[in-house]
Amino acid sequence: MARGNHGHHGHRTKQPSLSQLRAFTAVAEHLHFRDAAVAIGMSQPALSGAVSALEDTLGVQLIERTTRKVLLTPAGERLAARARAVLDAVGELMEEAEAARAPFTGVLRLGVIPTVAPYLLPTVLRLVHDRYPELDLQVHEEQTSSLLEGLAAGRLDLLLLAVPLGVLGVSELPLFDEDFVLVTERDHWLGGRADIPREALRELPLLLLDEGHCLRDQALDICREAGRTEGAAVTTSAAGLSTLVQLVAGGLGVTLLPRTAVTVETARNDALATGYFAEPAPSRRVALAMRTGAARHEQFEEFAEALREAMRTLPVRVTGGP
Repeated sequence: MARGNHGHHGHRTKQPSLSQLRAFTAVAEHLHFRDAAVAIGMSQPALSGAVSALEDTLGVQLIERTTRKVLLTPAGERLAARARAVLDAVGELMEEAEAARAPFTGVLRLGVIPTVAPYLLPTVLRLVHDRYPELDLQVHEEQTSSLLEGLAAGRLDLLLLAVPLGVLGVSELPLFDEDFVLVTERDHWLGGRADIPREALRELPLLLLDEGHCLRDQALDICREAGRTEGAAVTTSAAGLSTLVQLVAGGLGVTLLPRTAVTVETARNDALATGYFAEPAPSRRVALAMRTGAARHEQFEEFAEALREAMRTLPVRVTGGP
């Protein structure tokens, strides 16, 4: 870094502007002037001018303009990554300032998995409405892998999902543990029992959610622990817990539900019975997840604490803070 004082000799004293960097990263991403201009809401001549100005400022050719398409030069490739990092850092600076100026205001994009959303959102939404009225909460229901991609890309700010995730760069703020229950037909031999041994899962025709739902994987883990062999076929699958419960009511098998889902999914159906496992019952942990070192991490930790408080009324075991 010691060579960095050339600027004093009147050579490279000019610095790139953020709008030049924005123009260049847009071109690098779209490799097309018109698309890039549309993407960042600039006119095409202004965009082209900004990229040329950046090339002048840096004294480096960044793109090759051919008649057909835009190509990055090797230096352009390397500098595009740097430019993107600079813009990301500026974005984080703005977020940090926003968070300091007015915590719990602005947009919070919350991703939630489908086996949590219908059962916990009422509590989350009530808390936000009562306690953080200035917060513009936007909810996105997606499966875990999609949520994690969204978090990494900055499309989502905070996730509500089952953990452990074990993903680098993602911090978990545990909220609670909840048991699974066995939902059966009303006259099933296990229906309504309070001390079902896990081993009972070895032989039962178990209905599960589609691939990609973490609840499916958890259920399969529980079955493996119970000594179920892969041979016990899982034939039918469903995209949501409501469908699973309907299939159980129709005599197609039994299923595992998290405790928070029981009231919503079984309340109106006389054809069902709910059985509880002997202690320790199989369970799952639900947490908030954020990017490690997120600008708003203090707010997210406070939000997690407020959620734990609000969830004490639910049939779960709230965790004691971080």
